[in-house]
Parts: sequence; structure tokens; C-alpha cells
Amino acid sequence: MAVKKIERLLKRALIHDGGMAYALYEYELADHLDDLRASMAHDKDDYIFAVTENRGDVAMVLIEKSGQVYINEEASERLKTLWPAAYESNMKLFIPLFAQQLHEGQIPINGVKIEGDGRLHNQPDSATHGRAAAYNQRVDKPE
Repeated sequence: MAVKKIERLLKRALIHDGGMAYALYEYELADHLDDLRASMAHDKDDYIFAVTENRGDVAMVLIEKSGQVYINEEASERLKTLWPAAYESNMKLFIPLFAQQLHEGQIPINGVKIEGDGRLHNQPDSATHGRAAAYNQRVDKPE
């Protein structure tokens, strides 16, 4: 898929509160939770998040230092509370980078440190994951 198309899909999901696909979370992100936790601990991040897109669907996961895991819309909402004044502007900066990484077959993973003065320090995380080649299974979110 073209980078610009991926950007539009990410903007719809992450900025305009479009829906996200639980099946895509399960397919491309769920198996990486242990790796994300290990990377977060290694890098001493306060939280880490990853986004993915496949066949028009978007998914997201956010893990806090406490171990709490947020999936899809809950992850986006949690990130909005962590970045109350900067969520939209940060996403506008990150989405083109995320889209390029996804286009290149990588899942964008970002660890975030909260500096002593309360400022955020965002950086691509040390964990990098290739994407699954085929995503076509649809699974309903468990109740």
C-alpha cells in the first residue's frame, strides 16, 4: 500500500478517532508484548507504544511501566491523557514516519521517557519487528 494511503488510515484512526481492529492487534502486536516489555525495561522507558496497519485496518498497543496494557482505542485514549497538550501535534509529526516504516515492512515502536522536569522524551525504540506477511483473518473482540 502507498505511504500516503497508510498516512490517511493512521490519521483517521489516531487523530479522528476512527475505529481500530482487534483482530489486527491479535495478528501483528499481541505476540510481541513480552518483547515490548523487555525493550521498555532495557531502555528505562516509562511507557512504550506500537501501531500497525494492514489491509486498511489499524491497531495499537500501549504498555506502561506498571505493566498495564491498553489496546486500540483504549491505547489511543491513554496516550491522549499522557500527552494532554501535545497528542494531536505529536501524532501529526509521527504519522508520516509511522507510515514510512509500515510501508517498509516494520512495525513502528516508540518508547517514551518522562524527564525529571515532566517533559517527554520520545524516540524510536530499540525493538524492531517485521510485519506479518498476510493479514486476512477477522476475529471478534472477546467479551
